[in-house]
Amino acid sequence: MSEEAGPLLVVYDDPSDQRSLSLDDTSSTEESPDETRLSLETTNDAIPYMGQRFATHDAAYEFYSEFAKRCGFSIRRHRTEGKDGVGKGLTRRYFVCHRAGNTPIKASNESKPQRNRKSSRCGCQAYMRISKTTELGASEWRITGFLNHHNHELLEPNQVRFLPAYRTISDTDKSRILMFAKTGISVHQMMKLMELEKCVEPGFLPFTEKDVRNLLQSFRKLDPEEESIDLLRMCRNIKERDPNFKFEYTLDSNNRLENITWSYASSVQSYEIFGDAVVLDTTHRLTAFDMPLGIWVGMNNYGMPCFFGCVLLREENLRSFSWALKAFLGFMNGKAPQTILTDQNMCLKEAVAIELPMTKHALCIWMIVGKFPSWFNAVLGERYNEWKTEFFRIYNLESIEDFELGWMEMVNSFGLHANRHIANLYGLRSLWALPFLRTHFFAGMTTNGQSKSINAFIQRFLSAQTRLAHFVEQAAVAVDFRDQAGEQQTMQQNLQNICLKTGAPMESHAATILTPFAFSKLQDQLVLAAHYASFQMDDGFLVRHHTKAEGGRKVYWAPREGIISCSCHHFEFSGILCRHALRVFSTGNCFQIPDRYLPIRWRRISTPSAKLFQSAPSDHAERIQILQSMVSTLVTESAKSKERLDIANEQIAILLSRIKEQPVSLQGMRDVSSVHEVFDSRIYQK
Repeated sequence: MSEEAGPLLVVYDDPSDQRSLSLDDTSSTEESPDETRLSLETTNDAIPYMGQRFATHDAAYEFYSEFAKRCGFSIRRHRTEGKDGVGKGLTRRYFVCHRAGNTPIKASNESKPQRNRKSSRCGCQAYMRISKTTELGASEWRITGFLNHHNHELLEPNQVRFLPAYRTISDTDKSRILMFAKTGISVHQMMKLMELEKCVEPGFLPFTEKDVRNLLQSFRKLDPEEESIDLLRMCRNIKERDPNFKFEYTLDSNNRLENITWSYASSVQSYEIFGDAVVLDTTHRLTAFDMPLGIWVGMNNYGMPCFFGCVLLREENLRSFSWALKAFLGFMNGKAPQTILTDQNMCLKEAVAIELPMTKHALCIWMIVGKFPSWFNAVLGERYNEWKTEFFRIYNLESIEDFELGWMEMVNSFGLHANRHIANLYGLRSLWALPFLRTHFFAGMTTNGQSKSINAFIQRFLSAQTRLAHFVEQAAVAVDFRDQAGEQQTMQQNLQNICLKTGAPMESHAATILTPFAFSKLQDQLVLAAHYASFQMDDGFLVRHHTKAEGGRKVYWAPREGIISCSCHHFEFSGILCRHALRVFSTGNCFQIPDRYLPIRWRRISTPSAKLFQSAPSDHAERIQILQSMVSTLVTESAKSKERLDIANEQIAILLSRIKEQPVSLQGMRDVSSVHEVFDSRIYQK
């Protein structure tokens, strides 16, 4: 038995160890410096010893690794020595503690950001050396050096398993994780499910959440060109299975995917009824492809977000946004929304003005508020929360005059005259401040609660990004999940769950027509209406709180025409009558709310009923709804002065005479009758 003699070629697995770790060839278990701590006090057969034999160097590594795990550390290969290099004439191998060596010094690069991660290396000298011997023509490996003293604390058994060397994800677990990722659930939920499946205590899986995230990230680092081919193939496959699936895309001069947008059949159906107010959120990026992602979302009659479509753009410029808006309108049969909420993107703002000239464009308040900490935290310091409270008070004011005055006082109070963000917000105030938006319908999507709901809904699409092509399927799963949840909520929230609070006939009548979500909003206004007094004036009613001696809201009511409007514009903004109008109805002995103030979009019809509306004359119903909206605006504007009212009365009289001269066809009568039958059947079925 002898070690091969001659000059050795030394190869370090980690070059940084060459500077800091010196392993003496004669080192043995007898070496125990006073300044180090002995890692194992007792001895047994599982402890390495001098002369211990192994058939291969891999077997020796596995043995030492198991020993290290029991002791509270992990190991790595340090260096190899041989006459002809690694794997050829190999004579010695060194395995060291994972904390051996010192932190490598990286060359600084000013063009790249540096990651200041703390290294675990501390120059630990613990190691095991094996040498190759040949006896009677058979080769084997023996331990010729072993030092088990560490200059650092060793980990407890419940901690050592978190070392990277002992964290592994099996192929079976990888497949399971990727399947979970396609469904859109979060990594935290994946871990919980796998703990239940494997019957292990929380936190005792052989891998961590970080490992799962790294695994998913590795699947995203793919060739973008291959990804785009897979994405188009996925869309074509879905189109073959479902002809109502819609997608459009553009290719650049190199025939590579530039932009792509898609929508589902259920989304188009939802848009038919709930596409009056939409959000286009373009603040996210799809990590898998590093492309800006836009998601179209609306609000259904049950107050739940509904998905309309997705768009991926290579560039955020006017050309791309214009293409996206045109494609979306194509999906939705050319029907533009009444209002659209977006982020503060000036290119998108310009595209909306060009492609949706009749649509009111506003900015999402929650997207603006999300930037406040970075804008104002350092500037305002301890007064930040106080300022934020004042901002929301001003944001929610009813009149433009009050807003202007409140904004000026806020700027003076907090010394923000020179702040560029404040100046920018003020310049765009007509796009985000509620006093400027109350005459337009936003389906309640500007409220804090609904904005959180929409944001949570959007996060479902972003919670588990894997392959780009899978994202299309993942979005479909999220849409189906929401549709099912909406159906369950529709079934559960029936008349038996509604508690009447006022006993007024108007309340019980509305309860049979509106969804629980919409009825609760109207009920709040009915309860508050009892606290208001109404005074009849020459041109309408003045309604104010019973504790106030001045001010109030102007309400115009034409009982014969069934038209009512209020200067607060609550109905125009939310589709729900305000307390002021309801108080006037009560004063005038009105026991039912006119149909026009119980909008179709808040009635008890579920999303799949879009087909029902298509079988009925949906265009006719839409024209009636548009006419009602125009009449409401006409009344509001006309009631502002006697001169305006005189002009309106004169022109309306002329218009009515012309309309009455037009013949009424039998089909037209059927159209009107059919629309009412559809609504009545849906109401009484409930």
